[in-house]
Amino acid sequence: MTGREERKDNDLFFTCSLIDYIARKTKNKRSAVVNALGRTSVEKIYDLADVYHSDNMERVSDDFIAAAHISEGSFDNVGAAKYAVPSHWDIGKVYKRLILGIAKEKNISVIDALFTAYNSFVSDKIEDFNSSFYYDAPQNILNAYLEGNIV
Repeated sequence: MTGREERKDNDLFFTCSLIDYIARKTKNKRSAVVNALGRTSVEKIYDLADVYHSDNMERVSDDFIAAAHISEGSFDNVGAAKYAVPSHWDIGKVYKRLILGIAKEKNISVIDALFTAYNSFVSDKIEDFNSSFYYDAPQNILNAYLEGNIV
């Protein structure tokens, strides 16, 4: 462990932040981006996050957008936001915590938990920047996922 958290937790944080960055850039839901990237690319991002993190985010995102053939969508939660918009880093942290919680609770791999989280109803709630759900305590977000509804 170096710093305040485990290295792989930081790699997951970067992976989630990049997914959010790509989603904003292409105006797609986060689930669409994760599914378009596919398991192989997501694993690559996660495994090489320390390398990608020191590169230009714009270039890294362009490379993955091109490789996965992600086209422009119509989902613009940033443009639709009425209030301050959280950064891709802020949302990356929300997903990182959720994914680690799911992996622990369900005893599955981080990558399996990542696909589960992004393809759940909770992802739609996190993407709604006009609500405050993404600011909820990490345990509340995990509990919503585990219970199948917003408490």
